[in-house]
Amino acid sequence: MLQMMITKRIGRRQFHFTVQGSNFHETVAEYDRLSFPDVPTCGLCGSDNLDLTSRVSQDKFKYTSVKCIDCRGDLTFGKTQKDDQTVFLRRRENGDLDWKALDKADK
Repeated sequence: MLQMMITKRIGRRQFHFTVQGSNFHETVAEYDRLSFPDVPTCGLCGSDNLDLTSRVSQDKFKYTSVKCIDCRGDLTFGKTQKDDQTVFLRRRENGDLDWKALDKADK
């Protein structure tokens, strides 16, 4: 069994993930499932006060997001249809990360 540690920076925090596989190829394939870049600052207010969060909606929909602690902006992770273990950060058509402002009703 081979293992590889990956560090992703979200704002001012570092998150360490360990992936493993039975050989080098499988280990790198597991690494590729975490195909999101570091997120240094909020795309709405520029703050580096970010955190990872998760929630479940309607007892069935699971969401993982980068949240801005300062403005409550949200950047949601997506999953591929073929493999729900492969995650990416949602982007707009122009390639920018898809930050969303929290609706006033959600505050």
